[in-house]
Amino acid sequence: MLKKSVGIILMALLVMVLGVQSGFAAETANKLPNIKILATGGTIAGSAASATATTGYKAGALGIDVLINAVPEVKQYANVSGEQICSIDSKDMTNEIWLTLAKRINVLLADDSVDGIVITHGTDTLEETAYFLNLTVKSNKPVVLVGSMRPATAISADGPMNLLNAVRVAANKAAVGKGVLVAMNDEINGARDVTKTNTTSVSTFKAPELGFLGYINDGKPEFYRESTRRHTADSEFTTKNLSQLPYVKVIYGHADDDGIFVDAAVAAGAKGIIYAGTGNGSIHKNAEAALAKATAKGIVVVRSSRVGNGTVIDAEQSYIDEHFLNGDSLSPQKARILLSLALTKTSNLAEIQKMFNEY
Repeated sequence: MLKKSVGIILMALLVMVLGVQSGFAAETANKLPNIKILATGGTIAGSAASATATTGYKAGALGIDVLINAVPEVKQYANVSGEQICSIDSKDMTNEIWLTLAKRINVLLADDSVDGIVITHGTDTLEETAYFLNLTVKSNKPVVLVGSMRPATAISADGPMNLLNAVRVAANKAAVGKGVLVAMNDEINGARDVTKTNTTSVSTFKAPELGFLGYINDGKPEFYRESTRRHTADSEFTTKNLSQLPYVKVIYGHADDDGIFVDAAVAAGAKGIIYAGTGNGSIHKNAEAALAKATAKGIVVVRSSRVGNGTVIDAEQSYIDEHFLNGDSLSPQKARILLSLALTKTSNLAEIQKMFNEY
């Protein structure tokens, strides 16, 4: 009888302890921010034939649940849940996916129960998606893009730590209001200035001229600066009623250039052209003649540069006379995004130039 009573008492104590632990765990979870992870595919979800293969893999082969389960440590920093937007190699990114992604993010961030977003993405066009969202997300809540340079099946896969750090950044209050961010290789970059600088290195994402926004120091996000350009909640652009974007083409300038691609873009129905010129957005005389004809037809032409650093400013008087706009310090691929969105608002050249000066 005594043994039975002791057994009952011990069982009751065990139930009580487990109940306390369960309650503590639930209370801890309730205090953590709620982060939604949206997956688009890419190398971070890639699968290769062997553990030593870092090329020749299938991008986007693994679903978001697999990625989250592979990094259980994320649950120490946030309550996470995943959603698969698409499963592509990011070289195949489209405007239509961008619109779907932006609309979904805006719906999620309008919900008070969602504190931030992490987006897993391939690295080839990650900087472009980041900048598009930087102009179209209508919230100050953190939005962080993350990818990897090695597939998930590689011995030295960088994806798991990058994903953990992205969640750490999205869950950190210091990330609020910083615009769309990119967190990779223990570094935090802003969407406007970041670019992929190396074909294969894990330290490929940098802002060569303006620098990182911060670092992830031993798991703790630390910010040292922020962008002064308009973004996210302060942006005038919206995707709410958009089903497509105006067609804008990038044309790359070079020695012995001609106007063939300019004419082709016009014939294809381009509403805008970004000319990635030499030096300070300089344009070969043959291409300039074709671009002048394009502006006369109402097509907006923006001078950018293939150099990679520096600001495109007024140069030759003919560019001013022909009504070419300046792309500021945006790369050609990001200038294309801003011009596409600008054309959803206006075709007035002065207003569009103002946008390039502000964003």
